Amino acid sequence: MAKITAAEVNKLRKSTGAGMMDCKKALVEADGDFDKAIEVLRKKGQKVAAKRADRASTEGAAITKVNADNTAGVAIVLGCETDFVGKNDSFVKLANDFANLALNCADKDAFLAADFNGMTVSDKLIEQTGVIGEKLEITAFEKIDAPFVGSYIHAGNKIATLVGLSANGDTAAVVAKDVAMQAAAMNPIALNEDGVDASVIEKEIEIAKDQLRAEGKPEAMLDNIAKGKLKRFFKDNTLVNQAFIKDSKKSVAQYVKESLGNDVEVTAFKRVALG
Repeated sequence: MAKITAAEVNKLRKSTGAGMMDCKKALVEADGDFDKAIEVLRKKGQKVAAKRADRASTEGAAITKVNADNTAGVAIVLGCETDFVGKNDSFVKLANDFANLALNCADKDAFLAADFNGMTVSDKLIEQTGVIGEKLEITAFEKIDAPFVGSYIHAGNKIATLVGLSANGDTAAVVAKDVAMQAAAMNPIALNEDGVDASVIEKEIEIAKDQLRAEGKPEAMLDNIAKGKLKRFFKDNTLVNQAFIKDSKKSVAQYVKESLGNDVEVTAFKRVALG
């Protein structure tokens, strides 16, 4: 049997994030072979993952990353089972490391297959499931490309948002963050009217008509009044039409134009959250 040194145990711990005792046991089982020890830990993770496959990963950390020239951003959620794990510094660091890698991946599938310190992200999730003892998964993955991309992470990593602007400018960073905070707080269903699904619009019109009928309004008037209510729905639920949370006298679109110029607009937003 190979003699396992403290230095070898520490090396495996740094490489995998597993606890000292788990690392020592894995090295003993692998007879001191470092790569085999990693495989031992990974297999342990697979067993734990299989047992916890039906668990819900409703806690975790929502993280955003934006590239150096602010032209691309990514938002992910690393999900786990409990708030206790989700707030752990090591877990949050792993989420940030994942987000840095995700920034260079085209989509979620490419991200899960990407190399993360010698193993795929998928394998790392399984390994850490064994280490932590909870189901870990990427529950959200969103990207934005735009002339300027800004982001916001709500306190406690519960919500993270990205916002794309059609142009850069001296105050673009401030404006993008303000709009990203708006998206986090108000949870709009779409960027503008065009982004609202037709089925949602039809449902809102029917709801409005049913309310009007209950109020005794004549059938001939229902369409016009319902259209007015639909405008209010768009104002409340689409990002650029919402009242700006820092100045309710103007819309988000008006705030952006006043800050950056009449030709600048919000081109996209993404919002990810726990749960």
